Amino acid sequence: MSRREYGQECSLACALDRIGERWSLLIVRELSLGPLRFSDLARDVGGAPTDVLTKRLRGLEEDGIVVRRELAPPAAAVVYELTGLGRGLERPMIELSRWGMELQTAADVVGLAPSSLPNALRVILRPPTGLELTIGLQSLGRSYELRIRNGWIEGSRGIATTADLTLSGTPIEILAAVVVGTAGVPGVEVEGNADLLDTLRSLVVIPESMREEAELMIESGALLIAAAEAASAT
Repeated sequence: MSRREYGQECSLACALDRIGERWSLLIVRELSLGPLRFSDLARDVGGAPTDVLTKRLRGLEEDGIVVRRELAPPAAAVVYELTGLGRGLERPMIELSRWGMELQTAADVVGLAPSSLPNALRVILRPPTGLELTIGLQSLGRSYELRIRNGWIEGSRGIATTADLTLSGTPIEILAAVVVGTAGVPGVEVEGNADLLDTLRSLVVIPESMREEAELMIESGALLIAAAEAASAT
C-alpha cells in the first residue's frame, strides 16, 4: 500500500509526506545519536511493530533520509544511519520537542528511557555560542556523550573519554540535577568539575510550571520513589 500524501505544493506538506507518519520522527530521534542495528532501533524507538518499523525505514531510505550499510569486520552487522539530508532534521526535531514541552508536565517525563536522556538534555539546554563543553552521561547501563560547541549540542552513544563533567544516575535523576541541582537528588553521581553543573543549570529553558512541579516532586520525595521504580524496572 502506498503512503498517503497531501498532494500539495506547500513545502511543509512535502516534508510531512516524508516524515509525518507515525514512528518516522522517532526513528530520526534515535539515529540522531548514531547508527543502530534494526534490533537496537526497534528497542529504543519504543514499541513500534517490526513490520511497521521496516516499512518506515524503507520509506525513509527511498527518500534519502536514512541509509543502510554494513559495518566492517569483526562487527559484520547491518546498521541504519541518517544521511546528510536526514541530519538536517535534527534542529527542527529539537525545536518541535521544545514546543512539545508546553503540553507536558514534569510527571510525564518521570519514566524517561535512558535512550531518550541525551536528546532530552539537548532540548532543555540552550548554550551560548562561546561555550565549549563535553558532558558524559551514565544511566542504567547506557553511556552517552554531549558536545557543546558554537551554540549547538551534538549527542552520540558511547563513553565520553574526555568529558569535563560526567553525570551518573537514572534519567529522571540526571534531568532533575540539571534543572534544579543535586540537593534532594542523592542518586546522582558527579565526576569532574562539579561547578559546571551550575553552568548547565543556567542554560536550562523549560516552562516555569514544569520547573515548579519538578521542585515540588523533589521536596515531597516523589522523584526519589520514581527513580527507584525506574531502576528496578531495568
